[in-house]
Amino acid sequence: MLPGRLCWVPLLLALGVGSGRGGGGDSRRRRLLAAKVNKHKPWIETSYHGVITENNDTVILDPPLVALDKDAPVPFAGEICAFKIHGQELPFEAVVLNQTSGEGRLRARGAIDCELQKEYTFIIQAYDCGAGTRAAAWKKSHKAVVHIQVKDVNEFAPTFKEPAYKAVVTEGKIYDSILQVEAVDEDCSPQYSQICNYEIVTTDVPFAIDRNGNIRNTEKLSYDKQHQYEILVTAYDCGQKPAAQDTLVQVDVKPVCKPGWQDWTKRIEYQPGSGSVPLFPSIHLETCDGAVSSIQITTELQTNYIGKGCDRETYSEKSLQKLCGASSGIIDLLPSPSAAMNWTAGLLVDSSEMIFKFDGRQGAKIPDGIVPKNLTDQFTITMWMKHGPSPGVRAEKETILCNSDKTEMNRHHYALYVHNCRLVFLLRKDFDQADTFRPAEFHWKLDQICDKEWHYYVINVEFPVVTLYMDGATYEPYLVTNDWPIHPSHIAMQLTVGACWQGGEVTKPRFAQFFHGSLASLTIRPGKMESQKVISCLQACKEGLDLNSLESLGQGIKYHFNPSQSVLVMEGDDIGNINHALQKVSYINSRQFPTAGVRRLKVSSKVQCFGEDVCISIPDLDTYVMVLQAIEPQITLRGTDRFWRPAAQFASARGVVLFPDIKIVSTFTKAEAPGDLRATAPKSAVLEEMLHNLDFCDILVLGGDLDPREECLELNHSELHQRHLDATNSTAGYSIYGVGSMSRYEQVLRHVRYRHWRPATLEARRFRIKCSELNGRYSSNEFNLEVSVLHEVRVSDEEHVNHLIVQPPFLQSVHHPESRVSVQHSSVVPSISTVVIIISVCMLVFVVAMGVYRARIAHQHFTQETEAAKEAEMDWDDSALTITVNPMEKHEAPGRGEDETEEEEEEVEEDISSSSSDSDDSDEEEVEEGTGRGRHGQSGARQAQLEWDDSTLPY
Repeated sequence: MLPGRLCWVPLLLALGVGSGRGGGGDSRRRRLLAAKVNKHKPWIETSYHGVITENNDTVILDPPLVALDKDAPVPFAGEICAFKIHGQELPFEAVVLNQTSGEGRLRARGAIDCELQKEYTFIIQAYDCGAGTRAAAWKKSHKAVVHIQVKDVNEFAPTFKEPAYKAVVTEGKIYDSILQVEAVDEDCSPQYSQICNYEIVTTDVPFAIDRNGNIRNTEKLSYDKQHQYEILVTAYDCGQKPAAQDTLVQVDVKPVCKPGWQDWTKRIEYQPGSGSVPLFPSIHLETCDGAVSSIQITTELQTNYIGKGCDRETYSEKSLQKLCGASSGIIDLLPSPSAAMNWTAGLLVDSSEMIFKFDGRQGAKIPDGIVPKNLTDQFTITMWMKHGPSPGVRAEKETILCNSDKTEMNRHHYALYVHNCRLVFLLRKDFDQADTFRPAEFHWKLDQICDKEWHYYVINVEFPVVTLYMDGATYEPYLVTNDWPIHPSHIAMQLTVGACWQGGEVTKPRFAQFFHGSLASLTIRPGKMESQKVISCLQACKEGLDLNSLESLGQGIKYHFNPSQSVLVMEGDDIGNINHALQKVSYINSRQFPTAGVRRLKVSSKVQCFGEDVCISIPDLDTYVMVLQAIEPQITLRGTDRFWRPAAQFASARGVVLFPDIKIVSTFTKAEAPGDLRATAPKSAVLEEMLHNLDFCDILVLGGDLDPREECLELNHSELHQRHLDATNSTAGYSIYGVGSMSRYEQVLRHVRYRHWRPATLEARRFRIKCSELNGRYSSNEFNLEVSVLHEVRVSDEEHVNHLIVQPPFLQSVHHPESRVSVQHSSVVPSISTVVIIISVCMLVFVVAMGVYRARIAHQHFTQETEAAKEAEMDWDDSALTITVNPMEKHEAPGRGEDETEEEEEEVEEDISSSSSDSDDSDEEEVEEGTGRGRHGQSGARQAQLEWDDSTLPY
């Protein structure tokens, strides 16, 4: 370049260019020279295409940025001095890299962001250097268009438009697309801004997703298997950059619309004492948009496996009869085994409710005298029976109750038996009662006889009419056969249960026609029939279905209960009212201590639609009520367990009250949380009192039975009748029974008396009380009582005289009335005076003995007259009482009360009066009057002296 420029120097010098001479002339010459030299404009391409990577400053142009000038190699005129960009606030600039070659570069002045602008278009021109360094003489090229595209960088990750997606599908279907998820990318280029792939992150789910984000199920979904699915989905752009955060897709499985009941629970818990508990508080019927014209709902409580068909009171049959107001005189043929009624001891007992199971191999003989021979023309037989089909093709008679000849013959006087699922009652009259052809066999054919369920049977006989009540419903016999009366004979009869006694026509009498099944509460009531009200009460269930708030059932709802309230039928034409009515159905158990366990429930429905008989089928609803275990009571008997009474009180007309302060308390254990909630100590147990009934209390005599010739237990029947209780008395004790409150039993027990006509032979008697609730289900403790007899101490006449003469009054001791006084003589050989004294003493002893004898006779006579009046004052608990009289008390305590002084003075006067009574009748009367006054005036003091602590005395 330099050599070329030197070549132009002579020419320029010749033309006068560059000379400093001439001033303004030089400028003009230079301009003229430049005009002659810079003849051409620079040249560039008409258009350029460039690419710039974002966050970079270099622009790659195609073609490269180069400007040419034809004036080259003339200095300045043929050189490129600048590139100029036309546009506002363009982030680019053009720089000249080489003025001679015209090479330039386009670059960014700052960071280029594709996301802000993807392309740029602007105008660029090239400028030569003119005649010199002054820009005014520069020539510019034509305008060229530059189009620059910003190249994207994958700097952004895909993001989902929604944070979560939700869809609902119906079970049992395969969907092409359940829902579509969509993600976006903020990058500017198609490569990085487009989502090329979606992927399900959650494993082991029956779903798939395509490139467009459509989710489908790969298998049929089941609502019963899983109600809801939650899956995570991610997205990838075309640069395979994953989403910054996965999205959650929730798919709810909707069951196929099936008509049926919704929102009910399988298990319903019942706490004893809760009253009426709703069974389906939120239930409603789904009809799948069907047009329903009417609906009928049947709710059935199935309790045939609880007790005798349902939860009933488990009191003894006599107690139940009393509760229901049945007539007296009922005879229990299947009682609980006891000493007095032991014929059921060998039978199989099915449960604690005295259910007897007969397996076809055993029967029970009722002892003679339990049931009268003549039942009269009116009597009643009641029983609970569970019986199935008879075994074998040709079934034999299965005897429930039979009265047949004990020996010689085999005649059945009356019997109740099952034959081929028919209930038959046989009644044969004697010739002395009837001598004509009369009805003898009554047959009933009922499905319930062989359905293996419990049913309550009552046979009311008002001869010749016999009526059967089963579960409270009346049934007339479908067949009645007549027969002749039985010929009179003197053969004894045998009454049996579970089989019939065959006394004749066999080599050895034996049982026959055995019963297969279960029996309970088999009774017979001679001389009277039971009313329909009593029969309904005896078989009534204590649990059943109930309806809360009948007035809120709604209009158009019809309902009906069966007699035992185990079946409820409701009918209506509005689904909303039906739903509301079924929400009011409840379970109730009125027993304080119900039988715990499961009660099954079944709800069946029948729906009718407009114009059709039956349009849809509603599946049955099967659920159950769980009756929880009741709190078990602890029955406790408390009172005085030992006391003494005078012998005379045992022999009195009223005897001795055994349990004057007996108390019956029932408690249950309740867990109590500790006061400090932060403490980790276990819960403490507290006892709370509860009230309930009792059904019997037994008073047993310990140490041998009572001797009826000398002793007995007594209780006024008025005390029992006032409290609706009954009692039986025997030599083994006293049994009070009947359903009554604990306070009633307390009042009755406090009036039980014990009498003994010969108390001199008795030292003590022991008794035991035990009470029960629910026929022994809950029993009390055994309360033992010991009653001892206070015997009067009798002394001989000589000892009594010596006591009066020799022992001074202030040396008397209550504990030693038989102490003897030894008289010491001054000489061994008696003198005459000694003999005289002895004779005088003997005479005095005789006189005093007679007086004492008459005084005691008067005293005993008066005691017997006033014993009844003093009984209330003489009954106290002196189990811990000991009375001791200080012999020196009179001299050591002169200031004691007047009552004690008067008592001693009267005792001394009594002794003096007794000793001064020789044979004078008037003196004897005075002694009796003095004795009487002493008894009246000192009744309280003498009563106290009759009892003392003899626990240390030898027997």
